[in-house]
Amino acid sequence: MPQTSTMTIRLGNDLKDRLDRLAAVTQRSKSFLAAEAVKEYVELNEWQLQEIQSALNEADSADFAADEEVEEAFAKWRSDAG
Repeated sequence: MPQTSTMTIRLGNDLKDRLDRLAAVTQRSKSFLAAEAVKEYVELNEWQLQEIQSALNEADSADFAADEEVEEAFAKWRSDAG
């Protein structure tokens, strides 16, 4: 089992009430639901930051689509749309 640690967070009353209801309906603890939410948030933001860094690296190396490639893509979108 992975090691865990405890963290305290402050929630607005409305959000806490919503979490209470969700925990009751799903028969999961508030701690479990909060940990899952934090995990998903961290994973999403890590992914976004990696994609941004990758795009910046491509831009720094001038790894762009050629004008012809862009025109072909737009032409395909125009023909597919209409």
